[in-house]
Amino acid sequence: MQKLALACFALATPAIAGAQWTYVSSGTTAELRGLSVVNDRVVWTTGARGTFLLSLDGGRSWKADSVPGATTLDLRAVHGVNGAQAFVASAGEAEKGLAKIFSTGNAGRAWELVYSTEQKGVFLDAIAFWDARHGIALSDPVDGAFVLLTTDDGGQTWSRMPAERLPRVLPGEAAFAASGSSLVVHGGSRVWIGTGGGGRARVMHSADRGRTWIVSEAPVHAEGGGAGIFAVAFFDERRGVAVGGDYTKPALAATSVALTQDGGRTWQPAASPPHAYLSGVSYAGSAGNLVAVGLAGTFVSRDSGQTWMQRDTIALNAVRFSGTTGVAVGPRGRIARTNGVVP
Repeated sequence: MQKLALACFALATPAIAGAQWTYVSSGTTAELRGLSVVNDRVVWTTGARGTFLLSLDGGRSWKADSVPGATTLDLRAVHGVNGAQAFVASAGEAEKGLAKIFSTGNAGRAWELVYSTEQKGVFLDAIAFWDARHGIALSDPVDGAFVLLTTDDGGQTWSRMPAERLPRVLPGEAAFAASGSSLVVHGGSRVWIGTGGGGRARVMHSADRGRTWIVSEAPVHAEGGGAGIFAVAFFDERRGVAVGGDYTKPALAATSVALTQDGGRTWQPAASPPHAYLSGVSYAGSAGNLVAVGLAGTFVSRDSGQTWMQRDTIALNAVRFSGTTGVAVGPRGRIARTNGVVP
């Protein structure tokens, strides 16, 4: 979202004992937001100043570098294919030359610019792939509809999905680029988009790679331009979670978690959500275990998202798990990892 300008919060000290994150050296001080946990060994993360990092040992050690010619770009989204191939997307005003997608096929030793536009209003928020050839990238709306870019050739070329095929947005409605997870895909064709900024939090869902859509309201706090859904995650094609709140009020006691059991057609509020803004969420090894992060710290649910426990107050932006191997990233190059669900 173009209006999004999250501040880099100072390092905090844990307030609640028991968190099982292990904080590791990243080799960078860049704000990190993009995160892709490919499997229990391969992890990519990206952030400000064109920064990317790659781990081949489950997040224990990292190689930090920058995409050549991209040091003015904020790489807020990444999709890792394997330990050699990845795609990164920069969040910023296209008219200022800040909306680009790059790819690498050799673990970041070289990068290729595969998409760039200067169309006013384009602001890339997220990128994901269903399989090796078919992918999708999300931008804030232009002329009343989200800009969705798709590829059918493994990310070498990208084209805009016809706007008339997409749901119309509310005044002020857009997506947030806080963690690269306002868009999520599942299986071979399903995609969900979480929205905010328009006074109502909504989830747009397509089961056929964007040919048709349904739109549902979700009970997540969305009052104001900085509020709404910031991240979406699905365990399977039916069970999912949407989290958010207001990033200008990190500790606001408002509805921050919504849950679905029918693929996003209907959403219910969590019974006892965190009293905090959440920018990232992930299932952790099972449908019952979830981990969410935000500027207020890390929160864990053991009952499929109904109730939550706060584990620390260290600011993080994004979290992803592959099985029970989890990684979270945040301000000042902060990276945390775990080999098991945070208790």
